[in-house]
Order: sequence, then structure tokens, then C-alpha cells
Amino acid sequence: MLPQFAGLRMTEATNSILHAAPPASARLVLSGITKRYPAVVANSEVSLTVQPGEIHAVLGENGAGKSTLMKIIYGSVKPDAGSIWVDGVPVSIRNPQEARALGISMVFQHFNLFDSITVAENVWLGLDKQLTLAEVTQSITAKASEYGLDIDPARPVHTLSVGEMQRVEIIRALLTQPRLLILDEPTSVLTPQAVDKLFVVLRKLAAEGCSILYISHKLHEIRALCTACTVLRGGKVTGVCNPTQESNASLSRLMIGAEPQQLEHRPGQTGRPLLQVQALSLARLDQFGVDLNGIDLQVCAGEVVGIAGVSGNGQRELLYALSGEDVRAAPAMVLIDGQPAGALAPQRRRVLGLHFVPEERLGRGAVPTMSLAHNLLLTRTEHVSRGGWLDLNALQAQAAGVIARFNVKAGGPQAVAKSLSGGNLQKFIVGREIAAKPKLLIVSQPTWGVDVGAAAQIRAEILALRDAGCAVLVVSEELDELFEICDRLHVMAQGRLSPSIATQQATVELVGAWMSGLWQAAATGDAHVAA
Repeated sequence: MLPQFAGLRMTEATNSILHAAPPASARLVLSGITKRYPAVVANSEVSLTVQPGEIHAVLGENGAGKSTLMKIIYGSVKPDAGSIWVDGVPVSIRNPQEARALGISMVFQHFNLFDSITVAENVWLGLDKQLTLAEVTQSITAKASEYGLDIDPARPVHTLSVGEMQRVEIIRALLTQPRLLILDEPTSVLTPQAVDKLFVVLRKLAAEGCSILYISHKLHEIRALCTACTVLRGGKVTGVCNPTQESNASLSRLMIGAEPQQLEHRPGQTGRPLLQVQALSLARLDQFGVDLNGIDLQVCAGEVVGIAGVSGNGQRELLYALSGEDVRAAPAMVLIDGQPAGALAPQRRRVLGLHFVPEERLGRGAVPTMSLAHNLLLTRTEHVSRGGWLDLNALQAQAAGVIARFNVKAGGPQAVAKSLSGGNLQKFIVGREIAAKPKLLIVSQPTWGVDVGAAAQIRAEILALRDAGCAVLVVSEELDELFEICDRLHVMAQGRLSPSIATQQATVELVGAWMSGLWQAAATGDAHVAA
């Protein structure tokens, strides 16, 4: 890096230095990388240098061009201009296979996994074909155990939660023994304990000479892990710094030009129960699922209730039962505003006031090839007549309203969902459901992959919904997020739900212990079971 420019925006002098001949000792050098799309310039004259053994952060708000830049390095996107050097040698990386041959591996924010085959088969596809599937399976088990990223190699990918899929991507990347590892939001759905273990792995890799490019919106992670940082804004490099010498506030200013808004979480006025789950027990749908055992849960108007837990402990099964994707429950096991709903389909539950944000953005939260306007129709039907005719003008106006309110960077209401960055698509999906003014909102991983400014806005909107009388249930693996917005907390472990505890009385240590299933109502003081 260039320590003399730490914390400064790029100047003409800085740019001239970055465009000079690359040092032969550098692991990676980018010079003048530019990538244009019809509606946007994703990268404009981007230059970047990464040294061997360096953990280098790339920081920027949603849509700043970070993921596009990483895909260029990995060969899955071709730049329109610019040069790339790896270990002092100019290269043209035409595809991911060539990138892997150069020792470059990447963990994508949107996973590159085939749903219909197993974990081991997915990993095998990206490795040396001289290895047998049995050998790859053994390597996965060993690597997972070594790094605390436990996963069953025999499980079909479609049975995994988002957090488990992320573990697969990380393990697959580690098995390639990379010399340059690119991580795009690797901790977005990992628990704090898993993040700590991952950081141990990354520091060990760096000590062995592996260079790491690390994208994250979690500023405290960047400050704790990285020793260099390049800041992008609007596709351009706007600054470089040593994040260990920065604060969260100064990094926010570099990234978005301001500090994120501060939440005011005041005690709410709770009203009648809008969600009641009573003795909900359901057998797993497949051999790799989790049985739900005696779930009791209540969410009242005017409160936010959070569910914490390690991914794969029954959260997905519970969300399916609450959203209507699984209708096997007895009607009275799930009450929405007092109405038996356990056997109702999702559309019938929406009529009762329930809106739902799933954890998978593409494929469940949005149809990738449909426009943002048409994606509104997944959960909003007020612009559809009884004869099935669409009011396209009203639909586009509504989509434009969501885009403007939640600052979604997109080419307008007609932009297809898959054209958006992960964070911007998340903002649109969450905004779509919040703008519906639900009685009951259930949201999974609400700020997955969004920048600090957008995360603060989404959390503020959730609290505003609560203050307007909505009941909100948040399932998240971000403990900081749950502590920030929730009035009460539960923990899910092995298909069971803990008693609830007032957030003010909870601690990270207590929640961590409960994640192992270690809870006793008598030991939680003022904690209470939500009937």
C-alpha cells in the first residue's frame, strides 16, 4: 500500500504513482481497470496493489463496483480497459479456470453452487480432476473440522441454509490452496464464533504468504483483520488507508461521505398478539432437515422480537412454517391476528397482514430475470384487476417509489433483478415488504450484504414500523443487529426455541451459551417464555 496517502482521497499525484510500473514483488497489481455496462460505469480507472501475505480490504457502499472488480480479477468478467499483473507478470485472465491456475480463488457473495448435487460434488467440480470424489469428500471433512466450518459432504445443496452454503464456498476456496484469496462478504451470515474461527484461518493463510482481498461492510471486522484498505465510491478509487488506524466513523466518511444515522430505540407500546405459535412440532421434510420441537412464540403489535442461532438449527423450517411454504401444521398452531393460519398458503396469510422477507435474495425473494416492477407482483397484488389485467403505470410508479425511498442503485423500475448488486437487491426486497405497511413482518437476515448507511436505514425503518403498531420478527445471525433493534430475543438450537429474554438483560455470552441449547427458564432471571 501507500501509507503516505492513508485516509486521503486520491489526487492526481496519487493516481500517477498508482499508474507507474508495478513492483515485481507485488502479488497483484491492477492499473486503470475500467468496466462499462449500458446503464452504469461499474469501474473507472481503478488501480490497486496487493502484497504477498497482505489482508487488503476493498470498501465501498452498495453499487460502488467492488464485486465487479473482484469478478474481473477472477476472470468471470472481462474489463474494457486496464492491465493486471500477478507476481510481476502481465496476465489476461479470460475465465475462472485461468484464475485458479494462477493461484487465485474466490468466495462469491451470491453462491456458485448447483442445488441438485451434493456438497462434495460441488467442491469436486472446481478441483483437480485427478482427485477422486472419495478423496475430495475426505478433504472437505478434514478442512471443515480444522477450521470449525462443519458441513456434511453428502448433503444436497438444496437442503442447506444460506449460512451453510457460505461454509461450502469458503471450504471449496481453501481446498484450492490459493495464493490470492478473494472473499466477497464472507461473514454476512456467520455467527460471531464462526467469524472468530474464520479470522484465525485467514491470519494463518496470510502468515504463510497468501494474499487476501476482503470485501465487507462490517467496519469493525475490517479494522480488526486488515492492514490495508482501498475505498471505492461510484466505481472510482477515492482513498487508501490503514484501517487499523481508523475508526468506524472515519471509515464511514471515506466510504459514503458521512456517518450512518444513529438509531433511537425507545421502549415501544405493545398491543395485542399478532403472531402466536403454540406447541409447533413438525418432522423434517428430508433427512438433512431439522425437526421442530414444541415451538412457542409470541410477537405483539409494537415490538420487535429477534431469533438468534447458528445457521442450520431449524430457522429455515420455522420460517417455512410461519410464511406458509410449509402448511403441515395444525391450523391452531400458528395464529395470525387471532386467526388460525397453520394450514394457510402464503397468499392467504398475506390477506391476514403477514409479509415475509426470505434469506435467499435471488430465486425466492426475487425472480432474477424479471424487472423490479414485475417483482413487486410476488407479494403486492393491488395493481392487478379481478380480470388479471395489470396497471403497469401504477406498478412502475410503486417500484420507483421503493427505489427512491431505499436509495436502490438500479437502472429504474425496468432493471432486471439480477442486474443489481447484492446489497441493492436486498434493499429493494426489504423495501418492497416494508412499503406494504404490514401488520406482521417476518424478515430473515434483513441487512445481509448492505453497506453501513443502508443497514442503518433498514433498521430505522423496522423500528418505525414497530412504532406504527406492526409486529416484527427478525431472524438474524448478526448479534449486533439483534441487540440494536429487538425488544426481546430468543435463541434457536437443534429445532427448539429458548425462552425469550429482554434485550436489555441479554449478553453476548448468554446468547452464545444458549446457541448450544443450554438454557433454563429458572436461570434467566427476568426472562420469560412467550406464551
